[in-house]
Amino acid sequence: MTLDDLEPLLAQNRIVTFTTYRRDGRPQMSLVTVGRMGDALVFSSSRGNAKYANLMRDPRCAMMVMTPNLRSYAVLDGDAEVISVENTNAETLSTTLREVYRVAAGKEHPDWSEYDEAMIEQKRVAILLKPFRMYAHGL
Repeated sequence: MTLDDLEPLLAQNRIVTFTTYRRDGRPQMSLVTVGRMGDALVFSSSRGNAKYANLMRDPRCAMMVMTPNLRSYAVLDGDAEVISVENTNAETLSTTLREVYRVAAGKEHPDWSEYDEAMIEQKRVAILLKPFRMYAHGL
């Protein structure tokens, strides 16, 4: 299975369950809207969220993509790459966050200046999952 095989599923539903791991090893899950950038599924998050703190400590994560009727799904396991002001320059982060928006929303933002300001104010980061294992049910 490859990310190409997930395109029909992502066309139906881009809201996925994303799992990271707390300090004590228990899972922390949240819903995120994803898009595809090359060999990764991507989304943005705030540096204040639990998923960010968990990934900075332990990059292991998983993602479940489901059909709207919840009968078919795919699970992706891997290590997340977090792109933030801590590891890249402001221009690269801004360009990456814009691309995350484009692929997740499937459209251009109506006001990129406003978007850029919001990303800075919200302390957003880009999170990329390049899966090393994938499996599916009902696809």
